Amino acid sequence: MTTTPAPRPITIAILAMGGEGGGVLAEWIIDLAEHGGYVAQMTSVPGVAQRTGATNYYVELFPKSAAQANTRVPVLGLTPMPGDVDIVIASELMEAGRAVQRGIVTPDRTTFIVSTNRVYAMTEKIAMADGRVDPGALLDGCRAAAKRLIHGDMAQLAESTGSVISAVLFGALAGAKVLPMQRMAFEAAIHRGGVGVKESIAAFGAGFAAAETGSVPPKADAPVVAHVSAALAPLLAEAGAFPEPARMYVRVGIERLADYQDVAYARQYLDRLKPVAEAEQKHGNGSGLLLAETARELALGMAYEDTVRVAELKIRPSRFDRVRQEVQVADGQILEIAEFFHPRVQEIADTMPAGLGRWLLKTEWASRFLGRFTRKGVTLKTSTIRGFLTLYVVAALKPTRRRSLRFSVEQAFLEDWRRKLLSVAATNYALAVEVALTRTLVKGYSDTHERGKQRYDYLMQMLPQIMEMPDAAATLARLRKAALADDTGVALNGALAALRPLPLAAE
Repeated sequence: MTTTPAPRPITIAILAMGGEGGGVLAEWIIDLAEHGGYVAQMTSVPGVAQRTGATNYYVELFPKSAAQANTRVPVLGLTPMPGDVDIVIASELMEAGRAVQRGIVTPDRTTFIVSTNRVYAMTEKIAMADGRVDPGALLDGCRAAAKRLIHGDMAQLAESTGSVISAVLFGALAGAKVLPMQRMAFEAAIHRGGVGVKESIAAFGAGFAAAETGSVPPKADAPVVAHVSAALAPLLAEAGAFPEPARMYVRVGIERLADYQDVAYARQYLDRLKPVAEAEQKHGNGSGLLLAETARELALGMAYEDTVRVAELKIRPSRFDRVRQEVQVADGQILEIAEFFHPRVQEIADTMPAGLGRWLLKTEWASRFLGRFTRKGVTLKTSTIRGFLTLYVVAALKPTRRRSLRFSVEQAFLEDWRRKLLSVAATNYALAVEVALTRTLVKGYSDTHERGKQRYDYLMQMLPQIMEMPDAAATLARLRKAALADDTGVALNGALAALRPLPLAAE
């Protein structure tokens, strides 16, 4: 005698972040179920620790017919249990990875609907080096964990339809055909919601089509039409003579530095690279790494961030256009953009002519007096005439940058760095590549820049000792990576202790 298995609820977990409409998606599913003959229950657990705040929604659906046939009212769960979730929907790839980590995605049961767009976690953003998690590894983990995976950049579909990602995910859920309702029932739930129906239906259709094919087609990049100014054309032609992989960096460096300062500054960049190209040809191993890494780091170093650059970027028309697109400003709406600035006396002195800037820094009463006006920072609305003109005046100092204190300091630093790597290249090519890469320690501004510069100086002081070691390049690489591991110096102190009992200077 066989017994009919007891009916079980359909279990759905939704992992979304603030502003993505995860609650709306859960409510659409509840409405869909209740109009489709199901008892439905939804719970949510909000969080604020990651990025814009991740919220987990959990929905259970139980057939009313089965509930009425049973002598007891069904008891529905409040939270997803590992190994017992039928459908998991993630609005971002890292959230999908967390679902896998929690064990709620299983290969025997779970249909996994994943948007592969990324909103970087705080740990990724604050990393001193490239702290981004490999998206390919995350996606491979999702694929291995699920019974069926539907994935793609659904945020892109939402943007193209003028809606939010929740509507695209709802369409993907319908297209996956894992719920016993027809497409028109899903669309009816959107109509009953009554808000942004036209846009939501368009986004729903895009998600439905994506689920039917199993993935979202990659976004077709618009053709790039290169508009090369007559002044830059000769420099870019010279860049074409550089071997790969350096050629790409050189071209980008020329364009970046011409935009940062002027064409003459881009010419200076090329002139600085020529001795490195000669060293590459004379001492290289065929990889082209020394020239490529120097080209990249030199361009970044010459285009350092200062108050003039920040002001210039803040008031560019392209930035206002981008902000309007990101916040989806509608016709007739007024957009206000508030910028917070907290310049230190050091940054103000850096913008001044070199002699005046040095005088300000070494004159205690002047530094203290100026510091009274900058201690609390200032908020400027670049969407107002006053705020815009304030930054416009600062950006107008661009022609005077070459006479500034910061410019003189940065150029001296870059020349010293370049001389070191050229000197080392004559005897140890691999170590010269590592010297080129060590400049990555110097980045950002304020305390971050000072801390990186201190560590760079310390490693360069140790360079003669490192050159005597049989594994000199590997040793410097280990120290560089340790210096980038944290902002406290603990990892670097540990790496240094393995070489000699000389701790990093106190910060």
